[in-house]
Amino acid sequence: MEVGKHGKNATHTGSRGVLLEPFIHQVGGHSSMMRYDDHTVCKPLITREQRFYESLPPEMKEFTPEYKGVVSVCFEGDSDGYINLVAYPYVESETLEQDDTPERDQPRRKHSRRSLNKSGSGSEHKEEKAGLTSETSESIQDTKSLKSFHSDVPFQMLDGNSSVSSEKISFNPWSLRCHKQQLSLMRSESKERKLYKFLLLENVVHHFKLPCVLDLKMGTRQHGDDASEEKAARQMKKCAQSTSATLGVRVCGMQVYQLNTGHYLCRNKYYGRGLSTEGFRSALCQYLHNGIELRKDLFDPILSKLQSLKAVLERQASYRFYSSSLLIIYDGKDTRSETHLDRKAEVRLKQVDLSPADNLQDVSNTESVSFQPKVDVRMIDFAHSTFKGFRDDPTVHDGPDMGYVFGLESLINILGQMRDENQ
Repeated sequence: MEVGKHGKNATHTGSRGVLLEPFIHQVGGHSSMMRYDDHTVCKPLITREQRFYESLPPEMKEFTPEYKGVVSVCFEGDSDGYINLVAYPYVESETLEQDDTPERDQPRRKHSRRSLNKSGSGSEHKEEKAGLTSETSESIQDTKSLKSFHSDVPFQMLDGNSSVSSEKISFNPWSLRCHKQQLSLMRSESKERKLYKFLLLENVVHHFKLPCVLDLKMGTRQHGDDASEEKAARQMKKCAQSTSATLGVRVCGMQVYQLNTGHYLCRNKYYGRGLSTEGFRSALCQYLHNGIELRKDLFDPILSKLQSLKAVLERQASYRFYSSSLLIIYDGKDTRSETHLDRKAEVRLKQVDLSPADNLQDVSNTESVSFQPKVDVRMIDFAHSTFKGFRDDPTVHDGPDMGYVFGLESLINILGQMRDENQ
């Protein structure tokens, strides 16, 4: 894709600009993902992540979003009084915000948190619980994209006691939280026509009608080699107090479509941090349950993808994917019965040209066909990744990222046990 080129179904605001919209299916992370067009999302650029995408080994590209280039993003007012985020083709000579802090996450401003949660809660966890419920009732008419920010399928957030919130909303609550934080940060820093760099990446859920998404933080270590002592200590504490230490993986967010109610159930990273090993297993079970039955047909395709990824990463000497996440995706629209009926109809159309014996054989084969659902597994978030020779990084690691591989082994073992128990 040409850098900054308008994609299909992008919303144009002028001769070149594309109006960015919140990405409804973001379930984890803290940087806001924005919808550029049906097949493309964008996120605030961190130089290390951009360079990492540009230098990915070919065999890893099957398991990462396609990198599509860079766009320039700015605020623009319109005739209706709304302030919009608009993307333009990137021009190399532009001076952009992220160039000043290429190796760090975007700075977090205290006043932006206060502006997002007017209750003044003293703890991050309490602020988050308030933000996922009462925040949605606050005025979110700051931008035109927020005014139309909704999904045809409602979402429900599960609280810490595993009960269902009574409130049904038309967007993933985590995506709204990230979007509002991003807007607040950018508006607090923004001057007239100030430009920001955003990465363009493949929208990895665009193939799915009702995407069920599990975001897993992978590895036994989360801090990058460039982390301060304070940040490293904070990240090590999170790992030690969660399944990152015991399993090499923890839940960072999820949404799963429920056939019985017609809405998504959602979990966030705070839920994932508090899980025990058995709780992690239960979370995987919940992710694979459509409200009516456990999707046993998903075990084999997911396991196949995870095993292939594990084999690829075991060949990547010196690579470290600190703070990277893994997305597991499947379609909540169960088409197994529809596909089966379509195939039987196709056989009937052929029967006029077949002998009676051939007819019986073809129908018999149809009955035994195994319809494997489409699943996807993708690595994301490479702002703290490194490998030998990458950008002259001073720390060189030996062998593959065994913390990440350990997390994959745990996933494979747990899912394999679940499959065997439910045969």
